Amino acid sequence: MINRYTVIGQPIAHSVSPDIHHVFGDLTQRRIQYTRTEATEATFAQVVNEWKQQGGLGCNVTMPFKTLAMDVVDRVKPCARRAGALNTIFMHKDGSLVGYNTDGSGLLSDLKTTMRVDPAGLRVLMLGAGGASRGVLGPLMDRHPAAMVIANRTLSKARDLAEQFDKDGTLSATSYETLADEQPFDLIINATSSGLSGEQLTLPSGLFTEDALAYDMVYSNTDTPFMTWARANGASQVVDGFGMLVEQAADAFVIWQGVRPKTRLVYPRLSHLRQ
Repeated sequence: MINRYTVIGQPIAHSVSPDIHHVFGDLTQRRIQYTRTEATEATFAQVVNEWKQQGGLGCNVTMPFKTLAMDVVDRVKPCARRAGALNTIFMHKDGSLVGYNTDGSGLLSDLKTTMRVDPAGLRVLMLGAGGASRGVLGPLMDRHPAAMVIANRTLSKARDLAEQFDKDGTLSATSYETLADEQPFDLIINATSSGLSGEQLTLPSGLFTEDALAYDMVYSNTDTPFMTWARANGASQVVDGFGMLVEQAADAFVIWQGVRPKTRLVYPRLSHLRQ
């Protein structure tokens, strides 16, 4: 039996998720067929249900449908409910659609295993207050950073997001313009879509501590504008989100197949995607 999965987004042709999951299948001796599916906001629910009717066992959800997907599933796991967004749907044998969010766990796994960075006790800055930020804030706060600051072009959105997660610890909100008033950060995460659009964020200098890590959640074979800015402004380490993509995919694979592939074995087999 072939286990069929897909990733739904718009645009979606660039997605490397099929490459990743086919390697997972080889490593775990599962017969996996993983495809790309494009949708619109108007057709998203129909696309998900048609995939289920066609025998699909699950799907991943990427931009811009992670929040919309909450209204499509029948049950929402705590990780997705907390985020208010989901990136993984499991098509349960009882016929129901179950929503999960593995973005936060994927980010933490990449920080820990690849970067050897634990947010515990660190000053962390999150750039952006959209769905990408929402998906990872909870797990980051579980690590008890010394400070978590959310910066956004529209200050009210940053404040709203900080209020939603304030029960998890102390968060503060700021605009990009007032970031210069903040103390330097040990970890700065870019959760905006600037890496996809090529937009350069207007950020002040002096935001990094001596050993700081700059992390762009977008994956790219070349430096994103944020990564270029970070290198020029004193970040000790600068990385994109490819590791997060692999790790969150591995967490989704566990949900679907009951086994987590050893991701350290995955990266050498995906080196062609990084050239």
